[in-house]
Amino acid sequence: MDILLALGIAAAGYFIGEGLKNFKNPSAPDFLSKFDDDLDHQLVKEKDIHVFLGVSKEDGRQLIQDHPEIPHITINQNIYYPKEQLKAWVKKIGN
Repeated sequence: MDILLALGIAAAGYFIGEGLKNFKNPSAPDFLSKFDDDLDHQLVKEKDIHVFLGVSKEDGRQLIQDHPEIPHITINQNIYYPKEQLKAWVKKIGN
């Protein structure tokens, strides 16, 4: 039982220390982002396009409605946007 308490205290110290290292740096990656590399999906769901583009939900919906030519694929009636093609499309319309 004492070992579990010691491990818990050590883990808490580690997480607090990691948090304090980046306390004044809000752009620093958080602890969980270290695990995101394995979860880096190549497709963006239609409902998440606003997050990927960094715009509001309404702006994301409007963009989809105004530009049906955005590169996308449909799988089981769900629309997905390939990340690399979406990046290239945004760069093209931005120029």
